[in-house]
Amino acid sequence: MFKFEKLVFGDLGWGDEFLFATLMTITVSILSMGLGLCLAILTVWAKLITNKITRLIANFYTTVVRGVPELLVIYLIFFGGNTVVMSIAKLFGYHGYIELNALTIGTIAIAFISATYSSEVLRAAYLAVNKGQIEAAKALGLNKFQIFFKVMGPQILRHALPGIGNVWQITLKDTSLISVTGLVEIMRQTRIASNVEHSPLTFLVTAALLYLFLTTFSGKFFKVLELNFSKGYN
Repeated sequence: MFKFEKLVFGDLGWGDEFLFATLMTITVSILSMGLGLCLAILTVWAKLITNKITRLIANFYTTVVRGVPELLVIYLIFFGGNTVVMSIAKLFGYHGYIELNALTIGTIAIAFISATYSSEVLRAAYLAVNKGQIEAAKALGLNKFQIFFKVMGPQILRHALPGIGNVWQITLKDTSLISVTGLVEIMRQTRIASNVEHSPLTFLVTAALLYLFLTTFSGKFFKVLELNFSKGYN
């Protein structure tokens, strides 16, 4: 039975905790998406240049990360991240113990996952742009910086936005997996509240509604962006 009184704010309900958990989910999603896009750009660059080694590394990365369960990727980074950081620290003479917090691990893990999908979206968007425009821009005297930001960049973004919107939705929902690291986001808070109140249905429905609200709002936001960047092309 759904118990609305359990969701009030203050000492009598879990409203404050779920608000904080929702903000944490949004924070991790934004940080992961931003870091993931940076990694995706590097991956696209590695795949498009003629160097066979960089292409091999980029293809290996995307194949492996997309080929294993996302929860397994999170576990690998959760248990292996501290080891890698401490190994690097030892190279600089530091032999103490270093522990990455749950937010850092969660952000890196989700970014690694989202980057593999974003890279394919960006690569497809880049290939969709007519390369004859580059020659035309050069003929007009534009330098590489101007060509990218005035000619290629806006068109790549226009082609990529629908796919990036889908990747954002995936990233937003993937944050539910990092509850295994101890980070209190929506799903972690749902589990805590359910165990304390012995009313799982109330909090599971609440979590579902929160995710539905976030994804619906995000979908409308990206739709507006798509319409704005498509002006003049229709």
